[in-house]
Amino acid sequence: MYDDFENNNELPTNDQTSDDDIHRFKEMISNGGKDINNPEALEEIVQFYFNHEVFDEALYYVDRLLEFEPYNADALQRKGMILNNLGHYDEALEIFQKALNLNPSDAELYVNYGITLDNVNRIDEAMDAFNHALELDPLNSDALFHKGVTYEKLNNYEEALRIFKAVIQIDPEHPDVWYELGYCYDYLNKPEESIHCYDEYIERDPFNYQAWYNKGIVLNRNGHYSEAIQSYEFALAIKEDFPACWYNMGNAYANAGDFTKALECYFKALKYDPNDPDTLHNVANVLEQQEQYSEAITYYTKAIILDATYAEAYYGRGCCYDALQQYEEAAKDFHKAVELDPDNSEYWYACADVEYNRGNIEASITHYKKIIEMEPYNYEAWYDLGDTLLEVGLYEEAREALEQSIHIEPEFGPSYFSLGKVFFSLRMYREAIKAFSTALKLSPDLKEDLLYLIPKFISWKIVKNFSTKTKSM
Repeated sequence: MYDDFENNNELPTNDQTSDDDIHRFKEMISNGGKDINNPEALEEIVQFYFNHEVFDEALYYVDRLLEFEPYNADALQRKGMILNNLGHYDEALEIFQKALNLNPSDAELYVNYGITLDNVNRIDEAMDAFNHALELDPLNSDALFHKGVTYEKLNNYEEALRIFKAVIQIDPEHPDVWYELGYCYDYLNKPEESIHCYDEYIERDPFNYQAWYNKGIVLNRNGHYSEAIQSYEFALAIKEDFPACWYNMGNAYANAGDFTKALECYFKALKYDPNDPDTLHNVANVLEQQEQYSEAITYYTKAIILDATYAEAYYGRGCCYDALQQYEEAAKDFHKAVELDPDNSEYWYACADVEYNRGNIEASITHYKKIIEMEPYNYEAWYDLGDTLLEVGLYEEAREALEQSIHIEPEFGPSYFSLGKVFFSLRMYREAIKAFSTALKLSPDLKEDLLYLIPKFISWKIVKNFSTKTKSM
């Protein structure tokens, strides 16, 4: 400890302590002097190291201070704060309790005690500490502020917001309250208010990269991609080695349709955090959208190697295999995705489609039924089930499924088209013509399909009569 202090040539002094005093004090420490009688200098050193977050050094010197003044409540409080910042929460709580025994009317002491209680999730006791501080000092903005932060941890953003607004009334220049207001408004889905608060914070602290980053998150989520990118760029100008920011700027570029820039950002994020499965997944996703399926498979695989429970990566890789008509591999991945996330209907849909492509019609039907079980009002799933049942000749079941699809969504033309095929198969020609007519009204692009199918079901006379009717529609 002595050597570290002696070799610190950058230690500044403040107006109360001269350079000569600091150097003389350092020399006394380094020489192991026993007659140190300068607690004021020790306080300055502790304050310096605490402000510069060199907590190990601060702890050493506050202990030296307490050797001279063991009943100094302020020094004990400072030690508790140092221990809290070092993550030694139990020790910090013991020290705070000693300080409170010496000075039970110190509101700030209760605030710092509450912060440490909050850090060990003793939420009720933390709230009591903050409330006690407010009883001693009703206008204590720090007590209010940290009470609000505790409410945030409880996901009670409405109450946190109310408290932070009260802090603004007491201390509009509080260093962190505008940041927390922005955070609360974001969670309460009030993006304009959130961005306003982040702007207020940034005006006071323009070099806080986290605030620029959070503002970018809100902007991106609400479709303001170019503004989000600009905000991320400010954050990265302050802190370039910020992989989360590169990642989210990549997302913003991808949302804006600029996949080249998106990939550049994702690769930059990987430079600083090469083992992040989410970034690898998003690289793969962009490559997939550009139909670079083999390359996308490589990156999906890397994400899976890092996180074998990454259902979305299995699904994405399966989609690439499916696009390459490698249905066996696609089926393995889709079924693995379902195994990992059985409540995701999109994965079940992929299973149903790939089993159909593999010729496993019965399995496909089973999967469509599972989707309907999960989402009984999914008209497309009812349609796919009905269309597949029609293909295997289960006409009555197909009819029920297609009619259910139409009941849920009467404006979906393909359901009427497939229902028309069912009616023709059941020789219910009048109903079939009516269903086909409705299908054409809703989806005129189905006409070519209809003209291709009609000769398979009816005589040319009926075709001729039907063609006449369709022309007059």
